[in-house]
Amino acid sequence: MLVAAAVCPCPPLLVPEVARGAAPELEAVREHCADALGVLAAARPDRLVVVGPAPEGARGAFPAGAAGSFAGFGVDLTARLGEGPGGRPLPASLAVGAWLLSRTRSDVPVEGLGIGERATAEECAETGRRLAAADERVALLVLGDGSACRTVKAPGYLDERAAGFDAEAARVLGSADVPGVLALDAALAYELKAAGRAPWQVLAGAAEGAGLAGRLLHEDAPYGVAYLVAVWS
Repeated sequence: MLVAAAVCPCPPLLVPEVARGAAPELEAVREHCADALGVLAAARPDRLVVVGPAPEGARGAFPAGAAGSFAGFGVDLTARLGEGPGGRPLPASLAVGAWLLSRTRSDVPVEGLGIGERATAEECAETGRRLAAADERVALLVLGDGSACRTVKAPGYLDERAAGFDAEAARVLGSADVPGVLALDAALAYELKAAGRAPWQVLAGAAEGAGLAGRLLHEDAPYGVAYLVAVWS
C-alpha cells in the first residue's frame, strides 16, 4: 500500500555542479525537495520507488544500484539508486532523483521506474495501482516538471495556456486530488512539454483509496519552466 509520496521537479540544474553559476537560484526548490524527502523517511516505508519521465529505450523498471551519469551536462558525476547490482543507465529524471536521495540517509530498498510521456492517464493509473498492490509499505518519489512554456525564453517558448495548466497541476497535487490529477489533459501536457504529467498520474493510481492528504511546498517557474514540490502523506 502507498504510505507517502514526494513530488519533485527533475531538471539537471538541481544538481549544483551542473548549475554552476545558477546554483543559488534554485536553492529554495532544493530545500523544499529535501523537506519532501523527509516526509518519505518519516513514513517508514519498506520500499521506495522513484518514478520519472523517460525517453524510448529508457522506460520500465530499474533495479537497486542502477546509476545515471551527468557527463552529458559537462559534469563528471554519477548518482546511484541505493545499493545493488545495478543495470542499464538511468534516464536523466531518475538520475536527478538518485542525486536527491543521495543527500539523505536511508536504508530503504530503492528502485526506479521510467514512464513514457505519451502514456495515457489510464495506463499511468494502472501502473500506479500495481505499485501499491503489494502488502508492503510503499513510498514514491515522483519526478517531473510542469510546462516549459511560461515565457518567450522558455524551452517551448511562450504559450498562453501554460499558466493555467500549471495552476491546476499545483492545485491537484497540493490537495492530493486523485481524480483531478487523472483529469490533467495528456495531449495539452505534451504540447506544453509538461513531462511530469505521466508520473503524476502514476502517483494518482497508486493513491486511490489510500486516503492521503496533500501539501504544496513550492511553486515557481524559473527559466520559464514550472517546478512544483508537494507531499502526500
